[in-house]
Amino acid sequence: MEKKSNQFLRFIRNTLLTIGGLVLIWMGINFAFSMYERNTYKAPGTLVEVDGRKMHVYQRGEGPHTIILLSGLGTAAPVLDFEPLIERLSKHNKVVVVESFGYGYSDITNKARSVENIASEIRSALQVAGIKGPYILMPHSVSGIYATYYANAYPEEVEAIIGIDSTLPRMCDYFEEAAPTMPAMMKYFAPSGLARLLLLLDEGSYLPVNDDKVYAEVNLRQTRAIFAWKAFNKNIVAETNEMGKNLEKTLNMGFDKKLPVLMFVKENKKVREDGKTSRSFYETYLAGLENGKYIPLEGNHYLHWTNSERIGDEVESFIAEWN
Repeated sequence: MEKKSNQFLRFIRNTLLTIGGLVLIWMGINFAFSMYERNTYKAPGTLVEVDGRKMHVYQRGEGPHTIILLSGLGTAAPVLDFEPLIERLSKHNKVVVVESFGYGYSDITNKARSVENIASEIRSALQVAGIKGPYILMPHSVSGIYATYYANAYPEEVEAIIGIDSTLPRMCDYFEEAAPTMPAMMKYFAPSGLARLLLLLDEGSYLPVNDDKVYAEVNLRQTRAIFAWKAFNKNIVAETNEMGKNLEKTLNMGFDKKLPVLMFVKENKKVREDGKTSRSFYETYLAGLENGKYIPLEGNHYLHWTNSERIGDEVESFIAEWN
């Protein structure tokens, strides 16, 4: 009996040692790949200093309007993610992507991911980069909260809001849903190599839909690399867990009735038992604006992956209406 017990303990010990060794080997491989990729894939834009750290600001095109693209929560590489939309919008406008701390080529910060800090950092990055307003803020997803705050805090710097399936204040209250949260341990996904492993196992869940081949292979290679470096880092974890407070802070913030506001909304044909839909929410939120409208589009939450041309056309038509 004792012999069998010792054999079992040795088996457990050897199994754990093998697993531990494999984990260390994978972490070493991940580190080597990360070092190579960081030396290979350089920031395409400008790194500006904000609060003693670097933020990445990318711009393309010229025109009478400056469109600021702001990414959704957890979008690892915003400049690359917005690439087809940048290409379309920059034909007649200046298009700028500000990668907030924790995203893309920007540093990671120790400052709280409060709506005040994030909006202030975006504003500072634009100022340091010499990009003058007024701006058309174009937020995707959670950045709708930051754009709303920005338009209320600095109204003279915003000439319009154009959202891409944007989260807006009162949305969670309207649907009686809790804000999302994320376990703190997620911040170890990238340094441990788990983020890279996720891509190997199921990259389709983390890369843009590319059925129409609008994303070049070099774009996708860089996106994979940045996801492996930055996925679920401590800033993204903190931003997720701060969302409830940020929604609460902006709960009573709306848009000035004269501010042009356009919202692209994911078409949701499913109706809840209480009759509420995304469409009914946006209708309620935009009510009272002199130039507020929404446009439902087919696609997933990242509407710009498959609708960049349509979005570009609608944006130009919308600008022409109030310009």
